Amino acid sequence: VQLQASGGGLVQAGGSLRLSCVVSGSIMAINNMAWYRQAPGKQRELVARATHSGSTTYADSVKGRFTISRDNAENTVYLQMNTLEPGDTAVYYCNADVRPYGSSWYNTWGQGTQVTVSS
Repeated sequence: VQLQASGGGLVQAGGSLRLSCVVSGSIMAINNMAWYRQAPGKQRELVARATHSGSTTYADSVKGRFTISRDNAENTVYLQMNTLEPGDTAVYYCNADVRPYGSSWYNTWGQGTQVTVSS
């Protein structure tokens, strides 16, 4: 199972970006899908999480600006980021609870995509 994230880049403050993460492999099921971020010198933090049924959780710092969504048929999770601020600059990682065929549930990470917001 692999998680492939894309969509990062350089944007000015107030701009928008949309991140995507596709889960590929011999997948029986996916439960929670989430986005985390890690800024230089800081710990990795949860940005947003979406359950299989669509319930969502957001970090206080992104509420009202970011929206997480998922396409269960395509095993894809998205993060729409609006009104970006320099403080959103970080490497963004996708994360998922997956169950491959013939295996147990486990948690796994994508490779990360850089988001840089200039002031």
